[in-house]
Amino acid sequence: MILSQRLQMVASLVTEGNRLADIGTDHGFVPVYLAETGRIPSAVAMDVNPGPLNRAREHIREHHLEDRIQTRLSDGLKALGETEADTILIAGMGGALCVRILEQRENLCSQVKELVLQPQSEIPSVRRYLERSGWRITQEKMVLEEGKYYQMMKCVSGSMQLDDTKARYGPCLMRDKPAEWVGYLHWQRGIYQKNLQSLEKASGERGVRRRAEILQELKILHDLLGGISDRKDRMEETG
Repeated sequence: MILSQRLQMVASLVTEGNRLADIGTDHGFVPVYLAETGRIPSAVAMDVNPGPLNRAREHIREHHLEDRIQTRLSDGLKALGETEADTILIAGMGGALCVRILEQRENLCSQVKELVLQPQSEIPSVRRYLERSGWRITQEKMVLEEGKYYQMMKCVSGSMQLDDTKARYGPCLMRDKPAEWVGYLHWQRGIYQKNLQSLEKASGERGVRRRAEILQELKILHDLLGGISDRKDRMEETG
């Protein structure tokens, strides 16, 4: 099984030896890949729609993994037993849906070893939910695939404190500063600069407020990118 770069990175966050519950499995690519490579002993592949679940079953049969991967029609986590999984994976969904799925069965979620999440939108809101729900982000990764940036995270039980910048740009990404994240910052800065130019002639309270918000975001990005440049300079001096 060959995965896309995004799914490959998501799969890499699943701890080896853990039993997997893949929520919204779609074609079942991640559990098939992890089981086939021996990374996981078993998986439950779940989806709310029969069509994708049938395609997942086909892929599971093609790779002769019927004894290791179960499939279930399920709205979120509803069909998952409380002791069936060590890792809950939710990838490729909007942030609000991801949070709703976790909220629906918070007691079950609190019993697993880790969450692996790859929300497509509203990522700061997902991080805020994790913060207030007793989860700590231990790893974050980012990939650029077909012109779009994707963020993903591994979470374990614990506490963390996020300021607005960490909630938006990722506490582990800010710490590790991977090249894809730096590229994402430059991309974000370009968007804000274009938006600022479009507001040059804007008047009224709304225009002034929006301009101030963009300037604040540009300052944050300037500080983040400046910190990266400073670190690079120090490394070159000591190297």
